[in-house]
Amino acid sequence: MMRGFSFARLFAILMKEFIQMRRDRMTFGLMIGVPLMQLLLFGFAINTDPRHLPTVVHIADDSVYARSIAAALKNSEYFDIIATARTPQEAERMLDEGDVAFAITVPVNFARDLVRGQTPQLLIQADASDPAASSIALATISELATSALKDDLVGPLASRATRPAFIAVIQRRYNPEGITQYNIVPGLIAVILTMTMVMVTAMAMTREREKGTFENLLAMPASPFEVMIGKITPYVVVGYIQATLIILGAHYVFHVPMIGSLALLAGTAGLFIAANLALGFTFSTIATNQLQAMQMTVFFLLPSILLSGFMFPFRGMPNWAQWAGEALPNTHFLRIVRGILLKGNGPAEIWPHVWPLLIFLFVVGSLALLRYRRTLD
Repeated sequence: MMRGFSFARLFAILMKEFIQMRRDRMTFGLMIGVPLMQLLLFGFAINTDPRHLPTVVHIADDSVYARSIAAALKNSEYFDIIATARTPQEAERMLDEGDVAFAITVPVNFARDLVRGQTPQLLIQADASDPAASSIALATISELATSALKDDLVGPLASRATRPAFIAVIQRRYNPEGITQYNIVPGLIAVILTMTMVMVTAMAMTREREKGTFENLLAMPASPFEVMIGKITPYVVVGYIQATLIILGAHYVFHVPMIGSLALLAGTAGLFIAANLALGFTFSTIATNQLQAMQMTVFFLLPSILLSGFMFPFRGMPNWAQWAGEALPNTHFLRIVRGILLKGNGPAEIWPHVWPLLIFLFVVGSLALLRYRRTLD
């Protein structure tokens, strides 16, 4: 028999839902945490106009004009000279390893050609593996050619101050045409592996707890380490299948150049997959159901995409956001993938990004084992 509408019954249902929400503190915390994280990241960390980009300068013609050019670079706010290379090879090495975004060379006889009325060249090599990070800075070079030497061109050279004193020869390394797919598609390996590996592993363990089979797993004469290895190993194979599909699509569909060793990429991909699976295992020891496991995955995935340099220039973020991004495995694997495929980096060049993955795997794996031991009580 249908009853009339009752505010008392409605109020009772509302109070029941609020009580249930209060009991499920993790879900409520994630509901509040995710929008706050998006607000902070998009409001403060994301910047599509990066400035103070690290730059190395090689001055082969030490003159007052070369020093004026270096000063003009600093004053432009787009270039931050962090090193002076002794040889062109040293400048190129820093560019290959990703230590700098630009390598600027003042060639031999620069001052002599300028005094003779000729128009010397200034070589500017840019890391164009991320076109968005360097395009705006390169656009300021034309203004630099006109204003850098205006205070030095006096006397007989005063007539040169009304036109560009030198020609900036720009070399866009690793992605000369500025094709966005060359930057985005290799990065998809890191993003897709992070999303699927963490989520699948976290939900696999919580699913066992929900179905009641977790007690059988605890009753087995297996150590926590054996359980973790046994649970994540099948997904390592799945991760390699995903990475292979992306690599094939990148090569045959988007024609992404693959200069480096695919065997080296496969080895580092295995380390990255293991790190994400260990993190998913850790989430499974914290979450009480599959919904919480999925929410925790999303909470981790958001900064992994926004702070890693996948969508927005990494060097355009404030320092605190860069520090947070350096703690994420996605950031380092992105640099490894792009370095191997686009730059042809070898073991020595990628090692600065391999050891952070090793530390992350050790810390997260240890935490997962400790958390799992607590569930044995």
